[in-house]
Amino acid sequence: MRVAVIGVGSFGRNHARVYRELAKEQSAAPPLELAAIVDRDRKRAEAVAEEFGGQAYSSVDELLAAGGIDAASVAVPTVQHVAVARRLIEAEIDVLVEKPLAIDVAEADALIELARRHRRVAQAGHLERFNPAVRAALPHITRPMFFEVHRLSVFTPRSLDVDVVMDLMIHDLDVVLSLVNSPVREIRAVGLAVLTPKVDIANVRVEFESGCVGNFTASRVSTEKVRKLRFFQPHQYVSLDYSRRDLFMLTVKPPETGDVAQPPGPMPAGGAQFALPQIVPSKPQVTAEEPLKAELRSFLEAVASRGEPIVTLEDGRRALELALRIRRQIEEHSARAGVAELQHWQ
Repeated sequence: MRVAVIGVGSFGRNHARVYRELAKEQSAAPPLELAAIVDRDRKRAEAVAEEFGGQAYSSVDELLAAGGIDAASVAVPTVQHVAVARRLIEAEIDVLVEKPLAIDVAEADALIELARRHRRVAQAGHLERFNPAVRAALPHITRPMFFEVHRLSVFTPRSLDVDVVMDLMIHDLDVVLSLVNSPVREIRAVGLAVLTPKVDIANVRVEFESGCVGNFTASRVSTEKVRKLRFFQPHQYVSLDYSRRDLFMLTVKPPETGDVAQPPGPMPAGGAQFALPQIVPSKPQVTAEEPLKAELRSFLEAVASRGEPIVTLEDGRRALELALRIRRQIEEHSARAGVAELQHWQ
């Protein structure tokens, strides 16, 4: 299987690195080759190709003229995602498209229809679905009713073509949507542009039809790096750390016979006592693996089997739609609060 990486900026370069690592694994089936690196900056493409292998190209046209590619990662700027993915799909190449999937829902719908028509494997690049802590949490999901999510980063001059909702929060929106599996009922949101013309910090409350509520905070102007998701469900609290890739749980179990205590306050008539529930801490086993390697391995397995990827384009569309609704709520709140009009994402 011959793969290409389109766009080798800060994150696309990691795709090239991981494809190279997967190609070296003896268990790779079918055999894998990182065959091409594409970037409009020819020198950057050549540097990445020299480091990880493959032929360097400065355009998708050059790549398609050379031929011989089976699958590709699309890691160009967001505004170019659909145009690049369309060219590849029409050339019968399977694609993984980085998040956010597109700039609007109409573009996402067009891409979904194109992939369906050409019978291409097409995956949305929502990396955190492959975080070992998220995967370890899945067997423990019962009925989550409240989420508290924080994703804070120090400022870096990357991904400034999108705001913090599309850059950072969208990871958590996708994860929570996959865990709740319920339509959104209501959104309340506030955000501010601090260091860039776009929103750099945002706080959002999302209520789902199931009654579940999620509070999301995302910032790219923090003094610390935090990547945490916590949720409560009946008789259980779950804390997930994306960065440390670990999971901690507190589970309330029925009291055992003989576990009794005196209630607070004055002793009631007859000296009645109540049973103490058991609060059991646990740390479920987490299988260590770099999320990007797990993501690309999953993509390649879907390509090889012609099966549906774990994270579909429809999943990417749902996260995009929710992120866009949140951005509109932020703009409306800004207008009500008398904050200077936010620059629209072009």
